[in-house]
Amino acid sequence: METTNLFGLSEEQRMIRENVLDLLERVMPREKIKQLDKAGEFPFEAYQALAEAGWMGLAYPEEFGGAGGSNKDLAVLIEAMAYHYGGIATAYNTTIVYAGMHICRHASKEVREELMPKIINGTAKLALGLTEPGAGSDAASIQTKAVRDGDEFVINGQKLYTTCAHVADYLIIVTKTKPGAGHKGMTIFLVDAKQPGVTIRPIDMLGRRTTHANEVFLDNVRTPASWMIGEENEGWKNLMDCLNVERMCIAAVGAGNTFKILDYTLDYAKGREQFGRAIGKFQVIQHKLADMRIKAETNRLFLYRVADLIDSGQNAVMETSMAKVVATENNFEVANMGMQIFGGAGYTTAYDIEMMLRDARIGPIGAGTSEIQRNIIAKLMEL
Repeated sequence: METTNLFGLSEEQRMIRENVLDLLERVMPREKIKQLDKAGEFPFEAYQALAEAGWMGLAYPEEFGGAGGSNKDLAVLIEAMAYHYGGIATAYNTTIVYAGMHICRHASKEVREELMPKIINGTAKLALGLTEPGAGSDAASIQTKAVRDGDEFVINGQKLYTTCAHVADYLIIVTKTKPGAGHKGMTIFLVDAKQPGVTIRPIDMLGRRTTHANEVFLDNVRTPASWMIGEENEGWKNLMDCLNVERMCIAAVGAGNTFKILDYTLDYAKGREQFGRAIGKFQVIQHKLADMRIKAETNRLFLYRVADLIDSGQNAVMETSMAKVVATENNFEVANMGMQIFGGAGYTTAYDIEMMLRDARIGPIGAGTSEIQRNIIAKLMEL
């Protein structure tokens, strides 16, 4: 039983949600999700079905072949995907948002014309390589170097925790072109993931196994200078330019998945009997479910608040950081509460709650930890 309150969504946005949920239910039923999770396989069939239905281009401008949708439209789409399964929303975000927005906003006209149609039709998957073994939260300390050699740049270095690199056709690689300059010496490049010198090694993960992270090694990798994304030594500015939408989309994953966990647990609590009645009749369980609903609703309130702010042209850095913290932390807390309600049964693989718990744990860590988000909020409060 779905309990999400859709008030405030336009008729078109309600249709987005309904159509996406219907499509995913057909091509990616619960049994298929469990199989993919166990095997650690990327959801290729569902991803391509979304592309064929036109969803990859929803938020891209019409001039690039997209639908010109709003950020709120994008939030509705990703929330719906995550309600079905967080992994397919992550697969979408990795190419379309985390990496694709750099192509859309900052690549040259030639690169856009070549790559945007492939991204939209699903034939080109991307991954963003930023984090390194010695540069996590301190992103400006990356060591991957790019050195000009004529009409090319030669890239050497290592990236870590690069989501979906194992299925990517292209990588967006953040490099240092001016060592020692900190934020002011970073440049972003498009790299062919299949070319010699690129080695990708999957990492065995606790959760998000269908969209797992990878190590990426770059050994004398050559990429055309024309594949530079944005201006030389201006990579940090470009990263910041894409962050608000990225954090909004992460909040959308948390919002959708939290409601899924709530509804899944609610159904169990109504059907599971102990001491002669459904466990949902006991106040201790009722209060847990009430708290889960409060957290789920809070996620959505934050999500659509920041979507409206971004659509209105505001630089909602504080609000998107807040939304990312609230949605991801609530997502994990609700999964943990759901596990407690399921009890011993939930600790087995017979139910989806163990997968939901594993998958939700990465939220407060990835794409800027909750601690980093709180640092940003504090700084913007002039503390």
